[in-house]
Amino acid sequence: MNKTIAVLGCGWLGLPLAQSFLKNGYQVNGSTTTKDKLKKLEQLGIAPFQIGLKEDKIEGDIDSFLKNIDVLIINVPPRLRSGSGENYVMKMKLLHSAIQESSIKKVIFVSSTSVYGDIEGHVTEKTNPQPSTESGKQLLVSEDIFRNDNNIQSTVIRFGGLIGPERHPVTMLSGRTNLKNGHHPINLIHLDDCIKIISEIVDESWYNETFNGVYPSHPKKEDYYISEAIKRKIQPPDYEINTSEKGKTVQSYNLTNVKGFRFTTTL
Repeated sequence: MNKTIAVLGCGWLGLPLAQSFLKNGYQVNGSTTTKDKLKKLEQLGIAPFQIGLKEDKIEGDIDSFLKNIDVLIINVPPRLRSGSGENYVMKMKLLHSAIQESSIKKVIFVSSTSVYGDIEGHVTEKTNPQPSTESGKQLLVSEDIFRNDNNIQSTVIRFGGLIGPERHPVTMLSGRTNLKNGHHPINLIHLDDCIKIISEIVDESWYNETFNGVYPSHPKKEDYYISEAIKRKIQPPDYEINTSEKGKTVQSYNLTNVKGFRFTTTL
């Protein structure tokens, strides 16, 4: 196969993704922001790089990280929930400039369904995004940084809420009361399907595309999270009664209806 993949951001999703590419015969560059993780990447067979994206500079040897790469996977989410107020867009602009100086021609940008904001009803890739959070707004602008570059083939994948090993929203919801929007549908995806989607984009050359990545089952939040809490023998969350808004159901139309992708891991 002799292709080289660069995974920018070897965290909860990026690390097993990089390992999956290794298993399938790719050479893989992987980045981390912490020096302590470099040895772990190397032991796994991933070429390790310590790269830090800042608003005014890129820390680390970004040129070597991007050198002779066939596909770059950008898996660096905004860090805005803590009120940091970071300028994620500036980070992506600096990264884009570095890509322009490299030989990279294929980019996969990991985004989020948060770009759709509070739209109600069924949502597909044809739905006009209306982000309501700062994170969603900056992600949407960042998508276009790569999408509008005619010198690269870029694909955007908008994942729903991520679940998998040691990660499930119910653990944070356990015991909470008076939660709103319990009648809204869930829009989640398992780690294994995230990896499968990105792998198929690379293997099948699905570039210059936009995909929603959400498992095609959307029970009500209240029903789902109470059930998951009972399974884990933790205190279920409690929801207010409110049916004034129906919420949004994000559909992975381009994956399932156009590309014939099949999800394999149930929620």
